[in-house]
Amino acid sequence: MKKYSILLLGCLAFSSCYKLDTVPYDRVNATTFWQTEEHALAGVLGCYNALKKNNVFGLQFAYDNLTDVGMGYDPVGFGDVIAGTFTDRSSGIVDRWKSGFDLIQRCNHAIAQIQQMEELEEGKKNVFIGEAKFLRALVYFQLTNLYGALPLYDESVDINRDYAELNNPRSSVADVMKFIRDNLQFAITNLPVSYDAAHTGRVTKGAAYALRGKVELYNKNWGAAISDFEEIVQNKSNNYGYSLADDYASLFTMEGDNQPEMIFGIQNMGGTGFDYGMPMALYMGTRSTFGSCWNNSMPSTRFGDSYENKDGSPFNWNDHFPNYNENNEVKKQAMVSTLSNGELNHVPDTTKLLDIYRNRDPRMMQTLIVPYSFYLGWNANAPRQMQLVLATGANENFGQIRNNRGWMTYLWRKFVPEGNMNGALTNREHVPINFPLIRYADVLLMLAEAYNEDNKLAQAITELNKVRERSDMPGLNSGNPYLAVADKEQMRKRISHERKVELAGEGLRYFDLKRWEQLAEVSNAFIEKSIVGDNLVTRQYQARHKIWPIPGQEIEINPALEQNNEWK
Repeated sequence: MKKYSILLLGCLAFSSCYKLDTVPYDRVNATTFWQTEEHALAGVLGCYNALKKNNVFGLQFAYDNLTDVGMGYDPVGFGDVIAGTFTDRSSGIVDRWKSGFDLIQRCNHAIAQIQQMEELEEGKKNVFIGEAKFLRALVYFQLTNLYGALPLYDESVDINRDYAELNNPRSSVADVMKFIRDNLQFAITNLPVSYDAAHTGRVTKGAAYALRGKVELYNKNWGAAISDFEEIVQNKSNNYGYSLADDYASLFTMEGDNQPEMIFGIQNMGGTGFDYGMPMALYMGTRSTFGSCWNNSMPSTRFGDSYENKDGSPFNWNDHFPNYNENNEVKKQAMVSTLSNGELNHVPDTTKLLDIYRNRDPRMMQTLIVPYSFYLGWNANAPRQMQLVLATGANENFGQIRNNRGWMTYLWRKFVPEGNMNGALTNREHVPINFPLIRYADVLLMLAEAYNEDNKLAQAITELNKVRERSDMPGLNSGNPYLAVADKEQMRKRISHERKVELAGEGLRYFDLKRWEQLAEVSNAFIEKSIVGDNLVTRQYQARHKIWPIPGQEIEINPALEQNNEWK
């Protein structure tokens, strides 16, 4: 079992997480609860606990389905958004708004009550308030990237008294951003650089700088973004202690998920009696994963094909199988096996295939289960080595991995648990692997982007190369002509690629493509295909899809809300 996390501490301090998860948060009132430092901590941890709810950040990985990185089906996999059939009444659209504002109200209540705690020393009080304001800023930032302008509610709202009067109109995006910046400035001023080990996972000063830098980057304030990112990368005012993990794959395991690369993430726990995780197994795993799962989120074939060769050159299947790209029959000959009652009758040249995959960017096989590679799954209530065999009739009972839809695709390895994690995994909906919302590699790549846009190309290359070198990929401008970068536009493409392969499965690609105005480019009428060229999913994208509609139910409840113009 991993060391105590903020989740477990919250349970102990509050005497039960039960109340935070089963009754309205506002009913934990000042006369019965908000009295001691332990109460303040437990109240704030109730805000942290809500981060993992599916419609807050619990399904963050699924946003990759809306991009060139992934694809999915059913509402949990954004199937309706992919198909372009979603409306202001779709469950995912409605529930993300509601869950986001529920968490905002939790934060507001905690801030208001802690402000009134007379016995709590001011410095400690401001740390707790800083944490809640960071979380409030984080959720507002997520919501405004989805819906645009939002109604603003702060701690002056008493939801016991004012619940029926939450009728604010939408403030402008500029005003929402000011609100977010003000919250983060308070957090930066009052949060510590670090906590003791028992409080790992609580928001730090460095996390607040990183989030504010991201806000500035999204708003194209390059100088301000650079300043915030440099603060924690160059340790300008404090020794923040962030660094890249030596092993990329270790970041997405229970043993390595709290390394110094993790700036802020969701702390997850598992095991008997500790169902406080996220559903990566259920929705990223397969029938071969613990609990028999659904792979509602899958990597796309075009994403798999985008990984470079180890020398940094572009990958091309035609270099290995003539006419592969143009001819589906060649693809099938190269890739597909035949089965009879689980026994392989015909197998392609798997040695050649695996050599091809091993000669790619190492992050490919650390992120994806590729054809004919192995994965430690779970079958008949025991761990079992499973192989991804591309064949009709593949089944986990034969020791084979099958896509739940029968498709021949890559599958996620990243975040998907192996076996039962030595007993730490008891529920497929609660994987005890922490989920990063901001990690150091992301910050380095955002800093590279800000440098590039601020006409500091050499500095941009330096930061991006740090991320490549961690995975033993050659740096840009390191000799080979295909690694040459000479101008801003070329560097933009390199940054886009590097963010795609480094952060795959972390749900950031969708928001990158939105702000780069590239969603239509990767989505409009695009047909996602299987590894062997079969048509799987047709994307239907309209310009109005960049900003989601305000849920119709919310407008009915609060007539002061106006619908986004594109959705009227």
